[in-house]
Amino acid sequence: MGAITPIGLTVDTYWQALLAGTNGISTVTRFEVNDNFPSRIAGEIKNFDVANYLDRKEARRIDRFAQYGLAAAIQAYDDAKINLDKVQAERIGVIASSGIGGMETLEDQYFALFEKGPRRISPFFVPMLIPDILPGHISIKYHFKGPNYSTVSACASSAHAIGNAYHHILLGDADIMFAGGAEAAITPMGLAGFGSMKALSTRNDAPERASRPFDAERDGFVIGEGAGIIVLEELEHARKRNAKIYCELAGYGATADAYHVTAPPPGGEGAARAMKNALVNANVAPSDVDYINAHGTSTPPNDREETAAIKSVFGEDAYKIAISSTKSMIGHLLGAGGAVECIAMALSIVNGKIHPNLNYEVPDPECDLSYVVGTTIEREVNAAISNSFGFGGHNVCLVAKKYEDNRGNGGK
Repeated sequence: MGAITPIGLTVDTYWQALLAGTNGISTVTRFEVNDNFPSRIAGEIKNFDVANYLDRKEARRIDRFAQYGLAAAIQAYDDAKINLDKVQAERIGVIASSGIGGMETLEDQYFALFEKGPRRISPFFVPMLIPDILPGHISIKYHFKGPNYSTVSACASSAHAIGNAYHHILLGDADIMFAGGAEAAITPMGLAGFGSMKALSTRNDAPERASRPFDAERDGFVIGEGAGIIVLEELEHARKRNAKIYCELAGYGATADAYHVTAPPPGGEGAARAMKNALVNANVAPSDVDYINAHGTSTPPNDREETAAIKSVFGEDAYKIAISSTKSMIGHLLGAGGAVECIAMALSIVNGKIHPNLNYEVPDPECDLSYVVGTTIEREVNAAISNSFGFGGHNVCLVAKKYEDNRGNGGK
């Protein structure tokens, strides 16, 4: 696994920060924000040095979102300890996503066009802009020749990428798939655009308290940025090369609301179907789920309807399940959110620890489940789910289970 997040630039630092309840939200520093921006806060990546991963000349030809994604992929490759001399490049694929793509490049080139003319547009403009360039870069770097593309479904993008990668392995198209996403939309246009649609929190005077999933005083999400890449591998292929196995990705559910471009339907019907389908796909009973890494955006409609969806799927068992939103600490990483949250879910299974849901201070009668409030809790997690929902009515649920080595030798 590999991660670049507002609270940690590696999987380990990210995980330790989650356990500590570290808040990564602050006033935007990358560009000047004034009162014309309704929201002036974000979960920015800080102290990221692209030179740790890429030649600086190469980096200048790659948008920030793809830089983050490549860095996460390099971490994941190193963590997976893949020996390219002993695996088939044709059997390794990449599905890496972005909800928006090269927003920073788009803005820069817009001004170049209208201030300096068409001849000043960079020849790298289009490759830097398009979301699917990230899986292209990853495959080129490591010469992976299996399935290679990008899924674009707003904030469900990287969760779809992981689910589709899972399917490619089940279908026999690949033995190993790199999957996840990256985002870098903290730009003037990105901040202004989400602010204009009144999706963002305007708690500008207290950024550390702005992302408050399921709290009665939530007023919108906080935009974040970063990347998460995980390596999925067919079990016997992983065992033969003695790979480190974190957990088993057991199920995937994907549905559409067919309701509204940005709002969830009453009762979270589409989200509920995604969870039900994923649990059936995983052969996991609702009563066996120990933890839900919620989509939990901190917007009034999402948190209310996600809670309703969880209740409709799990019934009375809903109140026994520990629930937390990673977004309470890092903000909403948009197209990268599903991947970094899947990493948090996996590590909860491995370590038997569940990170807190920050800023749940004022109970909401409509959001009354067992949110992990205050500090990290220790609990055995045998099965968990991660929810991701996107504008356009896209819903994804991923189900993971604790890996049990049944060979009698303890495994890895």
